[in-house]
Amino acid sequence: MTSRRAFLSSGGLALLAAGVGGVPSFLTRAASATPSGSFRRRKVLVTVFQRGAMDGLAAVQPLSDPMLARLRPTLALDARRQLVDLDGRFGLHPSLRPFGDYFREGTLGIVHGVGSPVATRSHFDAQDFMETGRPGDKRADSGWLNRATGLLGHEPSTPFQAVALTPALPLSLRGEAPALAIANLEDFGVMAPGAMAATGESLEALYAQTAGDLLSSAGREGLEAANVLDQARLDQYRPENGADYPRSELGESLRQIAQLIKADVGLQVAFAEAGGWDTHARQGAADGSFARRAADLAQSVAAFWTDLERYQDDVVVLTMTEFGRTVAENGTGGTDHGRASAMFVLGNAVRGGEVHGAPLVLDPDALEDGRDLPVTTDFRALFAGVAGPHLGIATGDGLFPGWAGRPLDVLRS
Repeated sequence: MTSRRAFLSSGGLALLAAGVGGVPSFLTRAASATPSGSFRRRKVLVTVFQRGAMDGLAAVQPLSDPMLARLRPTLALDARRQLVDLDGRFGLHPSLRPFGDYFREGTLGIVHGVGSPVATRSHFDAQDFMETGRPGDKRADSGWLNRATGLLGHEPSTPFQAVALTPALPLSLRGEAPALAIANLEDFGVMAPGAMAATGESLEALYAQTAGDLLSSAGREGLEAANVLDQARLDQYRPENGADYPRSELGESLRQIAQLIKADVGLQVAFAEAGGWDTHARQGAADGSFARRAADLAQSVAAFWTDLERYQDDVVVLTMTEFGRTVAENGTGGTDHGRASAMFVLGNAVRGGEVHGAPLVLDPDALEDGRDLPVTTDFRALFAGVAGPHLGIATGDGLFPGWAGRPLDVLRS
């Protein structure tokens, strides 16, 4: 049974579908939250975690390196007939074609050779290192996005300052700063970390037990969140400018992030994720499992960006993936766990139209362990180079403890 203590916890409160037909009436009666639309517009960082390790060389392929065709006889694409030419040096996978338009417009930047300085082929360890921003430290339990939220320099006037559109709070957003996990904005109840979903009736009974504590910030957070969402009339939301979101996990998450941004509820840090990037077998070239995942990513982000036309100056989208794939294909038409990958940054303030990072050299003698694209850009340099100038936060030890590197210059000053 949901406990009184868990209900009052503010560190990781989750809102998710509970089958109770919207906001329970007692929640809207109990809270007197600030109405939606009354918060000052702020910059928003939207992060997309591609879980499973995206093949950066399939996504952004060098156009003139003959070694790639030798190492990937069935996976390498024809530079002239299949790839989307970006700058004469790199070509984009055809399923990512919408990104090519943003690249040419100067709003999309690509960083190749990104990864962790600590080598691991474990998805679990690599994802944890990336989400905590503390590579190699398996004891770290706070996320870099949570620390970024804490560095914003003002007390959250809204429960929606940092939100993950996921069933559970990701490690990226765990920590001292309040953050929410919301599985579905349009039909939700309230749940605490590790608890079962509660029905409206059980929540009302729980509310009766804790009414005396509702003046505390912890007790009010979930009730305010419910009230703000109820006032935002999210059930009446219609995407703008002909935006057509895919009916996928990522498409739905980005659609709901767009709802929160346009409802003006004070969102500043958002998190979404998409799995399925672990392409060990039957990866495919122009078609196949990689192409399907890439199409979903590109179409979801493109719909989101189209929907947000009036808000684009306030938003930056950053993708991340735990590591890349081997340069050579394996015997089952796939690629195995590797080291560096490619990441995308979209926004009007981005130094777009560039593939950032060190030149790619695919000769086996230049590869890490003779098989992997080496990491030439620490992921912390990229994350700091985006979050620092966009959110206006310090990028020193407070954001990435123990890191003394230099942020990557991917945003225009």
